[in-house]
This record gives sequence, C-alpha cells and structure tokens, in this order.
Amino acid sequence: MAPHAQPSASLPQERIRAKRDGHSLSPEAIAELVAGISDGSLSDAQVGALAMAIFLNGMDTDETVALTEAIRDSGQTLAWDDLDLPGPRLDKHSTGGVGDLVSLVLGPWVAACGGFVPMISGRGLGHTGGTLDKLEAIPGVAVTPDTAAFRRLVRTAGVAIIGQTADLAPADRRLYAIRDVTATVESLPLIVSSILGKKLACGLDALVMDVKTGSGAFMPSHDASVELATTIAEVASQAGTPTTALVTDMSQPLAPCAGNAIEVHEAIRLLTGQVRDGRLLTVTRTLAAELLLAGRLADSREAALARLDAALASGAAAERFARMVSGLGGPADLLEHPNRHLPEAPVSRAVFAERPGRVQAIDTRELGLAVVTLGGGRRVPDAAIDPAVGLCDIAAIGEAVDAERPLARIRAASEAEAERAERRLRAAIAVGDAPVTVPTLIHDTLRREAP
Repeated sequence: MAPHAQPSASLPQERIRAKRDGHSLSPEAIAELVAGISDGSLSDAQVGALAMAIFLNGMDTDETVALTEAIRDSGQTLAWDDLDLPGPRLDKHSTGGVGDLVSLVLGPWVAACGGFVPMISGRGLGHTGGTLDKLEAIPGVAVTPDTAAFRRLVRTAGVAIIGQTADLAPADRRLYAIRDVTATVESLPLIVSSILGKKLACGLDALVMDVKTGSGAFMPSHDASVELATTIAEVASQAGTPTTALVTDMSQPLAPCAGNAIEVHEAIRLLTGQVRDGRLLTVTRTLAAELLLAGRLADSREAALARLDAALASGAAAERFARMVSGLGGPADLLEHPNRHLPEAPVSRAVFAERPGRVQAIDTRELGLAVVTLGGGRRVPDAAIDPAVGLCDIAAIGEAVDAERPLARIRAASEAEAERAERRLRAAIAVGDAPVTVPTLIHDTLRREAP
C-alpha cells in the first residue's frame, strides 16, 4: 500500500480520493473522517464512497487500528474506576452461527469466577441467531437499559448482556447501515473495526473472540476465518486490549438445537448441570478459561478449568444468570420454572431419515435458514420473530439415525410452516453408510498481548 497520503487540504473528499487511489491514511485523517460520520458532516454519499474505497483497496494494520480507535471514541467510552470492581472486565464476541448460545452461558460462568462481563450483543443476522433475540424470548427482559442501569447490573450481578446503546460507538451504527446498502459489508478492516469499536468502548481488560469456520460460518473459508481471527487479535491488542481469538467449528450447529426460546432452555440445562458434555460445553469452557487466564483469575489453564468446573457444579454460574435475567426485568424463578415462562410452539414434528445410516455432513447455513422459514429469524431487518419456533434434538455429524432417532424435531406455529421447514431440513442433512470423521472442534488459538 502507498505511503500515508497527506493532502494539503483536509476536505473529506480529498481523504476519500487518497484512499480511492490506494494510499494509506494517517490516524489524524481517519479520526477526521470518523468524526464526520458521527456528526453528520459527511454525507451518505461520502460515507458510501469511503466504504467502497476501503473495500477495494483495504487497510494496513495501522490504519485498521486507527479506524477501530476512532469508532471506539466516537461516543461514550465506559469507565469503571468509580465502581471499584473487585475483578477484571472481560468479554467475548462471536462471529455468529447456528445453535451458538455461548454468550448466555459464558457471561454468568465467568462472573461466578470473579470476572465482570459488560457484554454488548446483537440480533440475528441472516441465517445466524442473535443473543438479544434469545434473551427477549424471556418474558419481561428489556435489553436496552440506560448506561447507568447497565453499569449497576454489571456491578451487582457480575454480568449484563444488552444491546448497543445510542451512546456507544455511534459512528459504527451509521457506517454499518451504509455498508449494508452499498455492498461493502465483506471488508476485513471494516468488519474488524465494527466489531472492536463497540467492544472496546466498554473499557475491557481482556477480550476473547470466537471466529467460526465451516458451512454455517460468516467467513467463506478456513483461511478467511484464520485471517479474520489474526487481524482481530492484532488490532485489539494494539488498541490496548489483550485479545485471544479462537477459530472454532461451525460445520454443524454448536448446540443440538436452534431457535430463541429453545436455546434459552438449553442454556438453563447446561447451567443447572442437566447437560454435562457436548460441543457447546467444550467451546464455552475453553473460551471461558482463556478469559480467566487473560484476566489473571487463574495462573494456569488447569487452574482456570478447575475454577470453572467448581463454579458450574456449585450452582454459582446459574445463580449469576438468574440475577442478570431478573435485573433485566425477567422472572426471578426462570431457572426453577422455565416451562412456565418460556413460550412453546404448538406444533412438534419429528423428521426421520428416508433410510438408516449416519449423518455424513450438514449444511448448517440451511438449518439456520430453516429456523428463519419457521419465523424464528428475520427476512427483513425490522420484522417481528416468533421466539417459540425452531429445531431441537438435531443429530450430529457421525451420529446414527434410524426409525427411532430422528434427524431433528421441528417446533412450528403451524403444520404448513413445519412442512416447509422439513423440506429444508432434509436437504441440509446428508445421511449415508460411509465412515465419518467428526470435524475438529477447535482449530486454532491466537493470543496477543497489548503493547
């Protein structure tokens, strides 16, 4: 990439021209452009042109760090010193997938081990589920408290999972909306700065990233997932937050279910000890251990895992989840009576393979779209969703299926919707007689310390 362009005038169009022509921009130039995005002095056309110039020409690491920091600083950045928190501020982010309810379990679990987790999460996007949609399946839960209430809940419960507030990284909100309609979403520096700008505004001591790879992942290939993980770890650490990025498998749903209320049920089952193994538990436990190490809450991986196991077995992690749900307006007895509070779809249908065999492969994206077909995701951004619908008891790759063990069970609002979802589900799961190699669950771990 060409050296820093230093136009004689600081007109935004000159900054955009420089990036269009392949020059790298100085931190000062990037800060000016992001300020213009935030205060509206850059028009939508100029923001779109800038996004396209970045999409076509990329950014080097220094530019991506500067863009991340400018987005982080475009609004309020949370400070915690006045709360005198007796532990580190820790957080996790995932690039998204199907049956990925890690945040619901990890946040309370880390809080039970002495961390404080101020987690800003999002809604479902495309075929992937969203943590906020899952939380809103719980009656009464409000995921947009004001900043003061958010901070109080982090202090009292140790964890609060909420949506992005108007005060946090406002430049990202406008830039993302324009990227969405200008075909510039799939740009590595724009993706990284969007993720990290919001996360780092929360004043974290450490961050762990879960970057998915496989048929249900956002990134199209393993190499692309590794590149994203590496870039996130490098940029976040250079912006002052030690970060570990894991590349994990999304060639099948992480949990054996997908759907908002259904996934809350699964989170409760795991937190209360009804689930004691499986892919979801393994990935969540591994990510949580990385956070305990980064936050100096354990001095070895073995010690971190032992502390986590003790917090789960004692019920401390479940208690933190209950405290968070209650603090967000949900029922105080959700753990004791989930069936009383969580909605249940009226139609339940088991889908069996046409012949016995083993699951050879899963098009995980198609399973996610089956949930969208049922009404559990959005076809347009502002659409309402049905929290009760989805899939459960999804067979895993390598698992035997027959007349007794179904491919999955569909929870639907009507028989017609169940029928449509069944067609998609059958097309997504391949069954055969060949030996099957179960996909590797955790592919890579990349750790970066702040300079």
